[in-house]
Amino acid sequence: MEIPSKYNALSVEKKWYDYWMKHNFFHSTPDVREPYTIVIPPPNVTGILHMGHMLNNTIQDVLIRRARLLGKNACWVPGTDHASIATEAKVVAKLKAEGIDKNDLTRDEFLKYAWDWTHEYGGVILEQLKKLGCSCDWDRTKFTMDDDMSEAVIKVFVDLYNKGLIYRGYRMVNWDPDAKTTLSDEEVEYVEKQGKLYYVKYKIEDSDKTLTIATTRPETILGDSAICINPEDPRHQDLKGKKAIVPICNRVIPIIEDDYVDVEFGTGCLKVTPAHDENDKVLGDKHDLEIIDIFNEDATLNSYGLHYEGQDRFAVRKAIVKELQDLGHIEKIEDYTNRVGISERTKAIIEPRLSDQWFLKMTDLAKPALDAVLKNGEVKLFPKKFENTYRHWMENIRDWNISRQLLWGQQIPAYYYGDGKEDFVVAENINEALELAKTKTNNQHLAANDLRQETDALDTWFSSWLWPISVFDGIRNPENEDINYYYPTNDLVTGPDILFFWVARMIVAGYEYRGERPFENVYLTGLVRDKQRRKMSKSLGNSPDALKLIEQYGADGVRVGLLLSSAAGNDLLFDEDLCQQGKQFANKIWNAFRLIKGWEVDASIEQPKSSTIALEWYESKFQKTIDEIENHFSKYRLSDALMATYKLIWDDFASWLLEIIKPAYQKPIDKETYDDIIRLFESNLKILHPFMPFLTEEIWQYIDERSPEQALIVSRWPDKKAINETLISEFDFASEVISGIRNIRKQKNIAFKDAISFSVVNNENTASTFDEVIVKMGNLKHFDYVKEPVDGALTFRVKSNEYFIPIEGSIDVEAEIKKLTEELNYTQGFLKSVQKKLSNERFVNNAPEQVVASEKKKEADALAKIETIKASLESLN
Repeated sequence: MEIPSKYNALSVEKKWYDYWMKHNFFHSTPDVREPYTIVIPPPNVTGILHMGHMLNNTIQDVLIRRARLLGKNACWVPGTDHASIATEAKVVAKLKAEGIDKNDLTRDEFLKYAWDWTHEYGGVILEQLKKLGCSCDWDRTKFTMDDDMSEAVIKVFVDLYNKGLIYRGYRMVNWDPDAKTTLSDEEVEYVEKQGKLYYVKYKIEDSDKTLTIATTRPETILGDSAICINPEDPRHQDLKGKKAIVPICNRVIPIIEDDYVDVEFGTGCLKVTPAHDENDKVLGDKHDLEIIDIFNEDATLNSYGLHYEGQDRFAVRKAIVKELQDLGHIEKIEDYTNRVGISERTKAIIEPRLSDQWFLKMTDLAKPALDAVLKNGEVKLFPKKFENTYRHWMENIRDWNISRQLLWGQQIPAYYYGDGKEDFVVAENINEALELAKTKTNNQHLAANDLRQETDALDTWFSSWLWPISVFDGIRNPENEDINYYYPTNDLVTGPDILFFWVARMIVAGYEYRGERPFENVYLTGLVRDKQRRKMSKSLGNSPDALKLIEQYGADGVRVGLLLSSAAGNDLLFDEDLCQQGKQFANKIWNAFRLIKGWEVDASIEQPKSSTIALEWYESKFQKTIDEIENHFSKYRLSDALMATYKLIWDDFASWLLEIIKPAYQKPIDKETYDDIIRLFESNLKILHPFMPFLTEEIWQYIDERSPEQALIVSRWPDKKAINETLISEFDFASEVISGIRNIRKQKNIAFKDAISFSVVNNENTASTFDEVIVKMGNLKHFDYVKEPVDGALTFRVKSNEYFIPIEGSIDVEAEIKKLTEELNYTQGFLKSVQKKLSNERFVNNAPEQVVASEKKKEADALAKIETIKASLESLN
């Protein structure tokens, strides 16, 4: 089979992905092997592949492919999340473009459009993941709105309600006026915005006096219920017991006293708007104040807004400030920087709003999940630094607002039979609800059409918190074979931004519904940023097209590029050059393979001693690297594991071993060496396969004709063998000697084809193990051990060993002395500058440790170089 001269990633990738799929290598069913399970963090069904997905799923694929090679029953469950807010927004926009208003549709009509959209556009991202090489068990693909998944969500809601953990309450919530739904605290981002602080004058009833209040939201004065002062504030003692008049609407409101008021802020007077501020609501409840809600659900003003009714809140702010100025109610306006809550999904500015919502009590539920991470270590976070973030969230946990004013999602299974707030029952379906309602009302004449189901849907996270359980049907059928075999899962790979949203809640659900953790390890990746440390986003235009990267560099190249710069928990500074480096690595391996396969093999040739010892060395080096790689994997340092593999194959295998065993030009190689190098190449492919699956499978299948059962993807991780540390150490020394010879050849323009003499004063008592390798790699006539330095020879040192290459009249001695003298003067000057810096106590004490260490290394290198130059000069004089 002829090997192409160039590696064609695109044709290779499609070929082998189709092959893996055809032979069902990704599919898993329970058997006697140890399971290894990962559940994908389900991307939004609306999503397309971006750099964060690329990183996250590359890491998961590396882990799952390695588990297969280790002989485990590897199962990676893929799927998508229905993403209530994002998907509904997409569908509403599509309908609007078609001239259809969502509000004109029934729930069933809207859901039909939503399902049509999902079937047409949803799941695109899963197809894109295949291009990256993701070896998910596609037969197990789940969607959080699948019938069985939705049934599990409803079952859990009913169970938690019956346990007294879910309740309906009238609370101040975060309202997204664009999506027209409530959001949990975790779905609100806080950003600093430059605004204004308006000083508004209120008249005192039955008086010519006024009081001034500082506010950032003058439009909300139309909802004022009171003015509050601190009872201890000496400036406002005369206001006690009086009333004020709200500008524009002229409503009379009481002046109340409470030590909540900060006397240092603004004027020390606080306007109280219980419907539009959480702290004001607390004051309102405490002082029994009227609640005046001035906003519609889209944040336009309602009838309380008087002549501003129907106008947007921010338009009203400008207009009301002008009206207040015209009426003489504005004392002054100052610039003011304010922290503003915005919706994570729509980026709309959040409006605090009083609303009837459904809540889940979290305090008791959170305790086992808190202990699992922080006390007994049943769940481990990598890196460990995120434990503090986890602790903060879980120790300060609030009841979870689980209802959303959306149509797309699981409809809350509460059924109302009357107009009162408590006139409802909770059940898994209408028939069970009817029976409960009959019992609760003692009315056997109730019919199904007398009940109306809650219109709110459940928060999307309320379905995904069950993901590791529900994908194996563990809620509906808690003792089925899959859940008992695959659960708990092993590793979860996700971003720290959803540590509370999703990770913590899954741990809560795991202990509540399975009595055990949902996973053992959580690997938290960093954000993907550009070289300027900016978060990648469409708006900045700094996020490359993921699929175009794959087309340009190959999936393997992109995977290597991502992983080379991705340390756990640290942001990845993405540089497209790293993908080019990955592509070059693939080409290096391909060319190494072509070199080997191009050798003619002769079974009659005896194996050279240089090849024998080099192969023995590489065996030990390989085994030592495997130990290093496995240590990195155990600590989720995948970037380090890849780098160790990269260096082994590029440096030790391709740059050293192949050069040592390579036969002379147009000469054959002995069969023993050839067989060994093929075997070692195969071992290299096995440890590289998780990182570069396509290239490795291609070469594996070229090496030999193999059945599907012998494919690389289902082969076995290399066996452990003894490591000869002495051999590794001796080679490291020998490689320095070879580098020294090559440097002299390069500096003196001595062609490699010209054999040279070589002598050593063996002060280190170095073993002669690699002498044959040194002779071959240096093209030496002979290698002599001498007791005294050789006069008239070029010299270099490795530790205390002195090596000599006779000049033999081929070098201009005077020119060489001049060159060496100049180099000596320069190096001595450089040494002086470094030592001056190191003698500066202020620098040594204040500079970072690694900076000082770097300077000390420069000093040591300069001293060694000076000794070598001096020795060379002595030999020339």
